[in-house]
Amino acid sequence: MKVTLAKSGLKGELTVPGDKSISHRALIFGALAEGITEIENFLVARDTLATLNCLKKYGVRISRSKNQVKVLGTAQNFSEPKDILNAENSGTTIRLLSGVAATFPFVSVFTGDKSLRQRPMKRVLEPLSQMGAKVLARAEGNYAPFAINGGKLVGRDFTLKKASAQVKSALILAGLRASGTTTVTEPNLSRDHTERMLEGFGVKIERSGQTIAIIGGQKLYGQKVVVPGDFSSAAFFIVAALIVPESHLLLKNVGLNPTRTGLLTVLKEMGAKINLLNLRETGGEPVGDIEVFTSPLKAVEVPPEIVPAMIDEFPILAAAMAHAEGVSVVRGAEELRIKESDRIKSIVGEFSKMGVMVEELPDGFKITGGRRPLGTIVDSHHDHRIAMTLGVLGLTAVGSTEILNAEAVAISYPDFFVQLTKLLEGA
Repeated sequence: MKVTLAKSGLKGELTVPGDKSISHRALIFGALAEGITEIENFLVARDTLATLNCLKKYGVRISRSKNQVKVLGTAQNFSEPKDILNAENSGTTIRLLSGVAATFPFVSVFTGDKSLRQRPMKRVLEPLSQMGAKVLARAEGNYAPFAINGGKLVGRDFTLKKASAQVKSALILAGLRASGTTTVTEPNLSRDHTERMLEGFGVKIERSGQTIAIIGGQKLYGQKVVVPGDFSSAAFFIVAALIVPESHLLLKNVGLNPTRTGLLTVLKEMGAKINLLNLRETGGEPVGDIEVFTSPLKAVEVPPEIVPAMIDEFPILAAAMAHAEGVSVVRGAEELRIKESDRIKSIVGEFSKMGVMVEELPDGFKITGGRRPLGTIVDSHHDHRIAMTLGVLGLTAVGSTEILNAEAVAISYPDFFVQLTKLLEGA
């Protein structure tokens, strides 16, 4: 994929695809529920289709017409899979379904692509073992492929060392069918889509600060789920409009869950002109429109406590930092090293190729901004968010930027480059 210097600003309106996190959960909760769950604006992408295909191997009946999905619930009666469950590149798929698999008295075997097989799984598998599931995993229990033989779980109290929505969600799902109560306490609040949606499906969850508790044996009931636009996808267009001159963009129907929108807080501190309009609530999730204007940006230091609320947005924040006057610093974000790529190394390596002054830190990075990047050949490292970030940065670079392995965008946003081009053309 080649990107050249933008000859005009980004102008117009855009509705980004459905939220990836919510699409995953709607499928899983619908599969566990009694009755039918209808999902509107489902994200059709490699990650979410991995979840859909795994659920079908459990015997769940799912039909799809474009981004409309109907799930016939099993009332938590999955069938033993006759094949390996391939989560492909999706950490959400493999971790959340691990929590589900732990509740059934049969064997589930999980694997993924090369990247996913290098991402740590002990953080999920160990607590599931403590609840009573039998787990056999590669490399001393830390990596896929792994097998889970579940059933007869006992609720426990867990205190997570690092905030993780995927780990929290897996334990909540396991707790649904465990005896007694399961509690999860986080050091900082991670995204809470699981808690919000489960309550919509009829599950009672107690919340107190950063602790949640769920009593086992509860039933779910099929619902109609309208998936809002994905904030993480919108983030690339927000930053693009901020740094490409003469831009004015309106992003419609975007999810604005406060556990996801830390990027907006940081960008506003940098001087970004962003307006939130038409605020409302859909299916328990805050939603609104985001208006963005080109803005001069200043450097910022990101506090560690906000990291969980913007963990997927650091690559595109780095592009904003490259255009901000002064030295910006990110710390407390070591979780970036175990994403689809080591995103700290990916950002530092690829931004350096483009002439950006960037320094790698153990738990983040430091960027001295204010200089125009230079077009060159860069690599996404098969990471969708790195591919999109390099595409945005390339719009402001002198010369042409060629992005290798740009097809990685299909993981979450297959039409990203098509829609970016349309906005540049004012279409």
